[in-house]
Amino acid sequence: MQPTAPRHHLQTTLRIAVVTETYPPEINGVARTVGVMVDGLLDWDRRWARRLNSTASIRTVRNLLRLASRLGDGVFWYSVMFALIVTLGIPGAIIAGRMLVTGAIGLFFYKLLKSRTTRPRPYQVLGDVCPGIDPLDAFSFPSGHTLHAVAFTVVATCHIPALAWVLVPFSMLVALSRIVLGLHYPSDVLAGAAIGAGVAGVVLAL
Repeated sequence: MQPTAPRHHLQTTLRIAVVTETYPPEINGVARTVGVMVDGLLDWDRRWARRLNSTASIRTVRNLLRLASRLGDGVFWYSVMFALIVTLGIPGAIIAGRMLVTGAIGLFFYKLLKSRTTRPRPYQVLGDVCPGIDPLDAFSFPSGHTLHAVAFTVVATCHIPALAWVLVPFSMLVALSRIVLGLHYPSDVLAGAAIGAGVAGVVLAL
């Protein structure tokens, strides 16, 4: 039995159908092309969400990524900021301050987008995707964990490049964990990474 198409997918199809009945043929052609592209992206998103979530059946993988996800809630990053202040003094406090500003701006965009898109999480609409951990909120887009992981990593490693050996692998684990644990689609994670990198870039430029 084929899985039922998610509500957002049906809404997209209906919107495109309305366009094709309302506008001239040349615009209809563009709408159909966009519709095919959107459908393809959504299919890719669902397919990889399922594939990666299936690896959570491996106990070692599940436990490792649960740990990464929980640390990515904030504990790991606050510990990094504290360590910077303790070991470097005022320069470390400046770096930690920039990380906090970056996190606050990222949180603003994260909450704004979540409230506007209200995209359900994969396990809520895909019957064969199982959550491996409890989510912090109801919606999927974008991945806040990935947004902040990338943002903090960019800021910290721009000041201290040697931290990349620790922060980059950890951020990759956090990003992967959000898909494997059934809480996000790949596009949520990619969007979160892009937003995080953008916010960090702006803060570093100030």
